[in-house]
Amino acid sequence: MNDKIILYSALYLSGVFISAISQVLLKKEALKEHDSIWKEYLNPKVIIAYAIFFAATFISIWSYKVIPLSMGGVLGTTSYIYVFIFGIKIFHEKMNKKKIIALLLIITGIIVYSLLG
Repeated sequence: MNDKIILYSALYLSGVFISAISQVLLKKEALKEHDSIWKEYLNPKVIIAYAIFFAATFISIWSYKVIPLSMGGVLGTTSYIYVFIFGIKIFHEKMNKKKIIALLLIITGIIVYSLLG
């Protein structure tokens, strides 16, 4: 793998990570009570979260200039890992057997693609 693909893969992964942060912001806002529908959707945290989503999408599109399409899909699945970790740390969600198995399958798929893809 050449240095350019590694650099753009890291860029893509950073986009996936900031997208997961955006999801956390949106979920935190969704859990709050709002006085009106306008305040629910047009408040600073929601606007910032969607701006982050836009930036993450731009980063992904830009990264696809170099990384293969098949690699982008695999790298994108890392979002499930980030969301899993954020769910436990920020929202105090419980781990269960199904979630752990699903996470291990995702990680296994990433490893298999990395070694054989």
